[in-house]
Amino acid sequence: MDLPSFPRGLLAMVLAGGLSLSGLAGAAETIKIGVAGPMTGGNAAFGEQFWNGATQAAEAINAAGGINGKQIELVKGDDACEPKQAVAVANRLLDQDKATAVIGHFCSSSTIPASEVYADASVLVITPGSTNPKVTERDLPTVFRMCGRDDQQGPMAADFIVNKLKAKKIAVVHDKDTYGQGIADAMRARLKELKADKKEVLYEGLTRGEKDFNPLVTKIKGSGADVVYFGGLYNEAGPLLRQLRDQGVKATFVSGDGSLDPAIVAAAGGPKFIEGSYMTSVREARNIPAAQKVVAKFKAAGIDPAGYTLYSYASLQSIAEAMKATKSTDGKKLADWLKSHTVTTVLGPKKWDAKGDLKESGFSIYVWGADGNYKEMAQK
Repeated sequence: MDLPSFPRGLLAMVLAGGLSLSGLAGAAETIKIGVAGPMTGGNAAFGEQFWNGATQAAEAINAAGGINGKQIELVKGDDACEPKQAVAVANRLLDQDKATAVIGHFCSSSTIPASEVYADASVLVITPGSTNPKVTERDLPTVFRMCGRDDQQGPMAADFIVNKLKAKKIAVVHDKDTYGQGIADAMRARLKELKADKKEVLYEGLTRGEKDFNPLVTKIKGSGADVVYFGGLYNEAGPLLRQLRDQGVKATFVSGDGSLDPAIVAAAGGPKFIEGSYMTSVREARNIPAAQKVVAKFKAAGIDPAGYTLYSYASLQSIAEAMKATKSTDGKKLADWLKSHTVTTVLGPKKWDAKGDLKESGFSIYVWGADGNYKEMAQK
């Protein structure tokens, strides 16, 4: 469902009602920008982060005069992390909603096919959270990301498992999806480089959307693994963790950014089931010095800018700066400008290479505490 546009006079009413004002309609001409991701379904927490970040950025940019005198109007696209739905969303955003740029998608399996649609139409797309290398390895000039890649994140997890956890037996589980299996395989590749691949005692896939993983847990228990690495999203990571603990498996649980969301606490059945688990993810944006004023504004609005919220905010800032500088919405012109300029964002200065990847990006390791919150441990 798209968020309706409001005249300027309704700003106070919208904010008081807890809604986000994405743009102004009526007589004012707007620049429409799509925000696509899982707005419903099991991974909707990530879609909410995307929407919150883009909405707050749009309000700040609009309050400062917009883009070359025009106000930003955000259009929401719900792909539910389903590839076919993502393609339909991409076509709708362009053909029906007339979006001139897009922030999204989240799941790499959605971003990859949807970005083909945007590239064919020469529309700029920046994903705040798709980490699979294929997103930017297809020579599509208008495709960018505001995060790192799984061939950076997976190896970081392998180093941690081998050098810090001193794992003796490692069980690797993935969700058979582009992201989940991709990051698991990137971790395994690093195990081989570390000459630790012989420690792998299990490599299994589960099906996204399922909740009963007890047969898989029985295999993991039988393997004697002291570390379980999971490539996938929190909606499956939570129940898997719960069932591991219910069967008495005390192996340390390690996963990636798709599992690092507060929603995993409920998915697992409570903090006690995720305490002591480790996850890699993008760096904690809430701690970045350049972000503190924006973080304060989020909190004043009752929003915790966790996870990819500020990455979405920075994505819209980058799109807006490119449009201001080029005085254009043509994706090729915007892409060329971004690849040759540094953009000041809430995350700090950002630069991109010829592929659309950040020239400098990084990941952190997080640990879950008994209170159901996670904290950043180390960066790379």
